Amino acid sequence: MSDRVIDSRTIQEGERIRRRRQCVACGTRYTTYEAIEQVELRVLKRNGRAEPFHRYKLLSSLSKACEKRPIKLETLERLADEIVIELSAESGREVASRLIGLRAMEKLQAIDPVAYVRYASIYRQFQEAGEFVDEVEQMKKRSPRRADQPELFTAASKPTAPA
Repeated sequence: MSDRVIDSRTIQEGERIRRRRQCVACGTRYTTYEAIEQVELRVLKRNGRAEPFHRYKLLSSLSKACEKRPIKLETLERLADEIVIELSAESGREVASRLIGLRAMEKLQAIDPVAYVRYASIYRQFQEAGEFVDEVEQMKKRSPRRADQPELFTAASKPTAPA
């Protein structure tokens, strides 16, 4: 079958190409979509084992951290895509699970401090309340609070050590 391209456009931020084509023999028009073939990422776990990367696992962990927060699913989808693209470009085919977690925390910190602390508590395996406070204090040092973000802990609400 011989055809000719009538129109080409990039879609999905340049990740795909939409081509409008026409059959030379009969004149029928149709659309094709071309996608960049992604190299499958493999995750190197802490125990040394490697397994296929699953984007849905990343998206699920981001969603859990953002539960009951004013963050749209589209935002989380975009974050997951950004993380995958950045890690693929930097690491090639294999990426340490540690890097995935660090990148997710970096992205969450930029959009919501509560979601960031939630994610960090699981990723860093916090065992007591003081670790939450320490993480918030470190976060404040790294990036000052925006005017539209509420204070996470006030002096009166900070947990104290048991007497």
